[in-house]
Amino acid sequence: MDTRNVQAGADAGHGISFNDAFRVWLRVACLSFGGPAGQIAVMHRILVEEKKWISEGRFLHALNYCMLLPGPEAQQLATYVGWLMHRTAGGLMAGGLFILPGIIAIMGLSYIYAAYGNVSFVEALFFGLKAAVLAIVVEAVVRVGKRALKNRIMIALAGIAFVAIFFFAVPFPIIIIAAGLIGYAGARSGRPEFAPAGHGHGGSSAVIDSMLGEAVPEHVRPDTARAIRVGALWLALWLVPVAALLLVLGQGSVFSQIALFFSKMALVTFGGAYAVLAYVAQQAVEHYHWLKPHEMLDGLGMAETTPGPLIMVLQFVGFMAAYRDPSGLSPMLAATLGGLLATWVTFTPCFLWIFVGAPYIERLRGNTGLAGALGAITAAVVGVILNLSIWFALHTLFRETVPVHAFPLDFDRPVLGSIDVPALLLSIAAATAIFRFRLGMLTVLAASCAAGVALRLAGVI
Repeated sequence: MDTRNVQAGADAGHGISFNDAFRVWLRVACLSFGGPAGQIAVMHRILVEEKKWISEGRFLHALNYCMLLPGPEAQQLATYVGWLMHRTAGGLMAGGLFILPGIIAIMGLSYIYAAYGNVSFVEALFFGLKAAVLAIVVEAVVRVGKRALKNRIMIALAGIAFVAIFFFAVPFPIIIIAAGLIGYAGARSGRPEFAPAGHGHGGSSAVIDSMLGEAVPEHVRPDTARAIRVGALWLALWLVPVAALLLVLGQGSVFSQIALFFSKMALVTFGGAYAVLAYVAQQAVEHYHWLKPHEMLDGLGMAETTPGPLIMVLQFVGFMAAYRDPSGLSPMLAATLGGLLATWVTFTPCFLWIFVGAPYIERLRGNTGLAGALGAITAAVVGVILNLSIWFALHTLFRETVPVHAFPLDFDRPVLGSIDVPALLLSIAAATAIFRFRLGMLTVLAASCAAGVALRLAGVI
């Protein structure tokens, strides 16, 4: 790599104007379909291959930072790179634009769903959508499994995680913490099963000449005084609204419950969106009763078909929670506030982790123990995603399930006589399109929605 102007670039904005960066990040935001894998691929193509803002190694290093943090790694990666290139303003621009299209799209779809969700046409549309979502989640299990389950130990961790969450209802955070501790201990003891795997694009030969180079910009270096100031600001932005709601409305208010639940979730959302959704579905459907199972599926379908992180489905959860319990407000106003509140407490911590932690996380590069912990967590997440796919399958393919509560077992079993044959056939067709014909996600979703409408017009459903 030509490094003659690396330090000058690091200290002088890298020759990239803020307006140019805005246009690039807006483009990234509008193309951010397909879940974290697709979003990271889009960023890699634009930032590394096309614009050559950062090198391959720098990109993967930043991605590793974000995978160690709770929250949606793709949005945090955008925030991190934006911050790296243009300081705090760049991070706010990149991270904010990444979620803005999703906020607008999910809010619009939530209005339609709340107002017309029981209309025949809309029901048929979401009938097809749920079948496609089931196939997409199964594909996510396969995709993540191929990357994470590289030996028998990792396969065992995934299996144990699945059994723990599906049959014994062990909380998701406990599974993730236990997996991390096992991975850390295994790596520190020198077990080869926990050694970090090489990156598919990695290696010194893959380094691409970039505007940033390998220099460390001044604002990236750790500064304790700055970290305290920035941390205090972002903690206040995150927690002051939560405390105000608790003081004014009390713990029984749906708004207080939304603020507390999604704030807690922001601390434990390791392992990607699909893993997080298993935890959210368990709590929102079975504990708080904010949504019905099929509504959770509908919300995920919305998030799958709109730009932005899949975790934007949480805005839909907050929307429906407040819509059902408006606390004296008009239902739509309450729902709007509930959706925005869920989004605020979910994503504000993401900026906190990057702006405060990134300079210190830089020092963790190459730490064997942490690499082992991350690998074990990723393996456990495969089991959690498998649980999510089966949960979705139970509520998509069967009209009735029976809860089993026989200590220590705690799970739902399907009533075989209640199988929904059209949903089964449509799910098989969607899976065939994805696995056999390699059709794109949006194509499969659109075709499934059209099939749902056609089945309704034909009187099948």
